[in-house]
Amino acid sequence: MAKTTPVAEDIPLAGIPDRYFNRELSWLAFNRRVLDEGRNPLYPLLERLRFLSISGSNLDEFLMVRVAGLAGQVRRQIEEVSIDGLNPTQQLAQTHEAVIGLEAAQQEIWAEIRVEMASQGIFIAGEHHGRAKHAAVGGHGEEHRLDAAQARWLRAYFLERILPVITPQAIDPAHPFPFIANMGMGLMLSLLRVADGAEVMEMVLIPPALPRFIRLPGVGLADGAAVYISIEDTLCRHAQALFPGFRVTGHGVFRVLRDSDLEVEEDAEDLVRYFRTAIQRRRRGQVILLQFQGEFDPAAERMLRDKLRLDHAIVIKSTGPIGMAGLAAIVEEDRPDLKFEPYSPRYPERILQHDGDCFAAIREKDLVIHHPYESFEMVVDFLRQAARDPDVVAIKQTLYRAGKQSAVIAALILAAENGKSVTAVVELKARFDEEQNLHWASQLEKAGVQVIYGFVGWKTHAKISMVVRREGETYRTYCHFGTGNYHPVTARIYTDLSFFTSEPAMSRDAGKLFNFITGYVEPRRTALIAVAPIALRERLYACIDREIANAGAGKPAQIWGKLNSLTDPALIDRLYTASRAGVTVLLVVRGICCLRPGIAGLSDNIRVKSILGRFLEHSRIWAFASGAALPNPRARVYITSADGMSRNLDRRVEVLVPIRNRTVHDQVLDQVMLANLLDTEQSWELAPDGTYARTEPGDAPFNLHRYFMTNPSLSGRGEALASGRKVPKLALRRGGSADHA
Repeated sequence: MAKTTPVAEDIPLAGIPDRYFNRELSWLAFNRRVLDEGRNPLYPLLERLRFLSISGSNLDEFLMVRVAGLAGQVRRQIEEVSIDGLNPTQQLAQTHEAVIGLEAAQQEIWAEIRVEMASQGIFIAGEHHGRAKHAAVGGHGEEHRLDAAQARWLRAYFLERILPVITPQAIDPAHPFPFIANMGMGLMLSLLRVADGAEVMEMVLIPPALPRFIRLPGVGLADGAAVYISIEDTLCRHAQALFPGFRVTGHGVFRVLRDSDLEVEEDAEDLVRYFRTAIQRRRRGQVILLQFQGEFDPAAERMLRDKLRLDHAIVIKSTGPIGMAGLAAIVEEDRPDLKFEPYSPRYPERILQHDGDCFAAIREKDLVIHHPYESFEMVVDFLRQAARDPDVVAIKQTLYRAGKQSAVIAALILAAENGKSVTAVVELKARFDEEQNLHWASQLEKAGVQVIYGFVGWKTHAKISMVVRREGETYRTYCHFGTGNYHPVTARIYTDLSFFTSEPAMSRDAGKLFNFITGYVEPRRTALIAVAPIALRERLYACIDREIANAGAGKPAQIWGKLNSLTDPALIDRLYTASRAGVTVLLVVRGICCLRPGIAGLSDNIRVKSILGRFLEHSRIWAFASGAALPNPRARVYITSADGMSRNLDRRVEVLVPIRNRTVHDQVLDQVMLANLLDTEQSWELAPDGTYARTEPGDAPFNLHRYFMTNPSLSGRGEALASGRKVPKLALRRGGSADHA
């Protein structure tokens, strides 16, 4: 079947081999969309630079985990094919090609942004001698040159702050080739000893503690102007000072990425000890990328290629700077005129109307907080109040990613010190946060918190808090279910939902979930929530099948979904079956999507879009029409911690939570979900051939981030709703444009 060829409706799904997109290539397409935001004329200049930096960070992680995994399969001669029928060798070849193209696009966009930064008084000084030369950029066709005063300042900075930290290492038979850690960057230098003409090869590894970019004093520049120089260019500029008595005949900058995935052994006896050693092994993983900057000394390049044993690794020769993630340092320049206007999250008015008493507000009725538009402080205050309340007897909390400065951890420690029974489920397998989570686990245990590490083979990805409070002669349990992490930094940029409830049935379900995690007591039946890997998949299937039945009965049948990724083949096939039955499926999938929409006879009733903007869309929502056109009050609405991936449905502890309170239901469905579907300014449409195209804004452009920044939520308003201050609601027009009701 050609990629866009119609499919006969009587052909079984198993007989349609090309019904999926490749997972890895879909991810690379997502990161290309992130990178393209670096050219978005609607964004301020430094925000465009931020997107370039994010694309670099994303690509690094993809290489260290996904591409490294493919390379490992090739080395071990594993022939397991992907859902689109490619073996690891084929996937590796295609991802290598796409990665090289993506890196080239990063360099192009950096050159464009750099010119614009110079026009705004932010200059990047470059290196102009030796072999390390960069592409000519800037309004005058060359990089910014330091004046005499700046050069003197930089030399003093080098001698005082850099030279004592770095360690040159000779490369010869008497010195073993130095180990280059994961994400390590360094210089290779070819030297000629003046005294006797001997040739010497030296390596200088750049310590990660040194700043990626150095900001020079703006001597002789206009007010507000800034000059930056990278740490590698600083070293190149002062190579002669580093090696007195030698003449530098060639040098170049390189960077190394290694396999960083951690595979957990099922028979690990001590999970904490295992992860402490596994983190050390990660730093010494197989090399997956060797990147050269600019022109590189040929002899040094040959040595690096030989010593690093580049088995199925990617080698990239970049025309400009390497390690694009490091550009984030320049984004921090104090230029508010080149950034988004600052935004301060709102604190829910309902909490303030109860004098800050979270429990009183939740006891009155369910509440949902929409981050980052509404403050994450509500989540923290919920736990702080629990820690100080003499009537609170127990707190249970899952922790997947909590950040380095975590008020959540502090609240749990305070609760334990105040005599509460506190249980924390700390997930050690949260990729790249393992070390931080080990630290928090240690701090919590010292304070008397009962720390649980969950399952060896499954990640505990559900986001849930439980607070048990004595109220009169009974106990009441207050619950928080989230679609995102308990991370105060990401809560300012990730769009997520925090749902608070004290409904007894929900509280009992939450207790069963914690007993499952801590004591492996599998809940045989839950009243409301669905838990993966036990029953979440089955709950989704039942909801999809109900829509299929409604379509067969001639009733309106629709499914709306919002996810970060959709890769599970069985779930995709269920959605194909729904489409074939006449169910309309509208999906907002920010990242990877292996479902192929718009194929006649297969998925012609499915539309997929991706949204990228100021905030990162992260909440997961499902809505099922239940016999009437969406949105409607009878629709089944769920929020969840799980994406549409096999790992979330089968190998992680996740939770799917029904939204039953009328106001919360309206907010999640009629506000959050609908605004995502209506957005035209930040949306990309997925075509049947796998390409994405920006949505045309049309005559009435709609930006969902702007809408939520300027309009309050429904469930957080409290008495304001009854006082006549209406919250603007959205409606669907024909053709899918937005309307304010």
